[in-house]
Amino acid sequence: MTTGKPARKPDGVLRKGWTTGACAAAAAAAAQQALLTGVFPDHVEIVLPRGERPVFAVSRQQITELGALAAVIKDAGDDPDITHGAEIVVEVTPGQPGSGLSFAAGAGVGTVTLPGLPLAVGEPAINPSPRRIITTAVSAVTEAHGKPGDGDRLITISVPGGAVLAEKTMNGRLGIIGGISILGTTGIVVPYSCSSWIHSIHRGIDVARANNFEHIAAATGSTSEAAVRKMTGLPEQALIDMGDFAGGLLKYLRSHPVAHLTIAGGFGKLSKLADGHIDLHSSRSEVNMAGLAEMVGKLGGNDELVNRVAGANTALEAFELAQQSGLPLADRVATGAREVALAALSGGTEVSVAVFDRQGELVGHAGL
Repeated sequence: MTTGKPARKPDGVLRKGWTTGACAAAAAAAAQQALLTGVFPDHVEIVLPRGERPVFAVSRQQITELGALAAVIKDAGDDPDITHGAEIVVEVTPGQPGSGLSFAAGAGVGTVTLPGLPLAVGEPAINPSPRRIITTAVSAVTEAHGKPGDGDRLITISVPGGAVLAEKTMNGRLGIIGGISILGTTGIVVPYSCSSWIHSIHRGIDVARANNFEHIAAATGSTSEAAVRKMTGLPEQALIDMGDFAGGLLKYLRSHPVAHLTIAGGFGKLSKLADGHIDLHSSRSEVNMAGLAEMVGKLGGNDELVNRVAGANTALEAFELAQQSGLPLADRVATGAREVALAALSGGTEVSVAVFDRQGELVGHAGL
């Protein structure tokens, strides 16, 4: 569950980590074993969906009034994940006969309050894939130590400090209230894959569609988001924190369309999109100064201005040079970004693009 703009990926081989879902599965298996045998394991091995068999240390052990409680400290490897080091706590208690496994949100784990997510409103924010991983882990322990009926369990997951961590995520916008989500499709955190951010983009689109918003706005940062919200009057649930992941947004919208998309961002980020890049992070794409200079020439700039733009140190400098000469370079960038977005969406969605400066003022647009 990464937050903020993705950090620059360091050099060298990076260590993978484990998702909150995998940690919860290990803690649940440990608690189930204690409930069945009276003895907690110090370490737990679980099987992940792709066959990996990681081993987790149990950080906390406690027999409770109704069942057993165990915890695992999340290790996200070398990924800049806000839940790295968080304690994933699971209490396992007997469930109603024939109920199988059911799930509850303890302190620090959110509850779903809006439609559009892969969980019903009112459900704990424990995603379907982690539920399956947890079920597999607990069932393996039951088969090894239990008897009929020992598989009927209530799994309550808590994360101390989870409500504070959730403030740094997109959960509130998605209608997940009270804490973090328990995530992880494979159980493995791949460093700098930014899968949590892209997951949040997709879920944001799902929530907007489920709430019948025909117009959504996707922004590259907080300044452009505030500006496009003011400009369009859209509610929070119709706003998508796209960050650098234009590709993650556009590819999902291609198969999950809305009637109208507004893309909002600064001149530099959107000039990359106009140049055909769909990953806008500085480590993965660069501003094409030669391309900006060519635009200036087509807008009527003289040779001196074209050369100055081509030699500019930053996108901001190129924009200011064009602006001083009265050339609508930001409009041309917006038009190019719109064309790239329309091509990626392949029809079905109207697209507009708004370019904002660092003060949140509109300096260029297309399709508005």
